[in-house]
Amino acid sequence: MNALTHIAEDGSARMVDVSAKPVSAREAIASGRIKLRAETLELVADNKIAKGNVFATARIAGVQAAKQTSHLIPLCHGLNLSHVDVEIVAAEGAVEVTCTARTTAQTGVEMEALTGVSLALLTIYDMCKAVDKEMQIFDIRLLKKTKRDV
Repeated sequence: MNALTHIAEDGSARMVDVSAKPVSAREAIASGRIKLRAETLELVADNKIAKGNVFATARIAGVQAAKQTSHLIPLCHGLNLSHVDVEIVAAEGAVEVTCTARTTAQTGVEMEALTGVSLALLTIYDMCKAVDKEMQIFDIRLLKKTKRDV
């Protein structure tokens, strides 16, 4: 089993030193779902949620969150993201959010993709909570991460 990279020899938390790693092109894709009642999905589709356009707002929240990951997760490196995309698809009884993040850096972007998904889902929850007390967020996970030399 690999050692935990964010734990120093004395047991304290530490930021990983990536200065010796080569710069590479990196991409991560994460997804998650939120279960909504059928009536709530209909209100969202008809743009009748009092707070406004749910999917447009959630998409922006996901992009903003990915860009702010190092401010939210203490030991994450600050990354200059070259691309963030948040896709939102309504399915029967749920909404699936997928976030793709890209950068050229010395460390990966999986935390940015996961943060983007999480905040997009939380935004949907926030915007719909007045009409749906049964919502559930689930299956937040990393789908894929890639690295290639530049």
